[in-house]
Amino acid sequence: MRTSQNRRQQEGTLAAVRVDPAVGSFLQGRWQSLQAAVAGVRYTLRTQPNAWIEVAAVVVVVIAGVWFRIRLVEWALLTLTFGLILALEAMNTAVETVVDLVSPQYHPLARIAKDAAAGALLIAVMASLGVAGFLFGPRLWALLAG
Repeated sequence: MRTSQNRRQQEGTLAAVRVDPAVGSFLQGRWQSLQAAVAGVRYTLRTQPNAWIEVAAVVVVVIAGVWFRIRLVEWALLTLTFGLILALEAMNTAVETVVDLVSPQYHPLARIAKDAAAGALLIAVMASLGVAGFLFGPRLWALLAG
């Protein structure tokens, strides 16, 4: 008797946490999307030498930020900058991969697509150097000037 009562209590509990199939499907779709996005990040970091350089630069900038005790708003700006650079690296990788898929032979339009994607990344990298210059330049100058 006790076993059947426990089972009914468990079934009641399980019924309370059952998810509507539409919601479950939605959540499953989001989970699959997240897994695909993580796979894309892994692919980019595993296969793109420029991504390795960018991650190394992030490490150096984080160490400098800790050393100079930058303010919270400066950390926020750096975080956005890191995210922008790495996101554009992933987009550049995606563009190059798709272009290689649809145009295995050389084509001038394929070159333009690849060059434009790489150019977008270059613009962001140059802007990130400006951010670093504004944040760390005065601090480095003060340190070196003594």
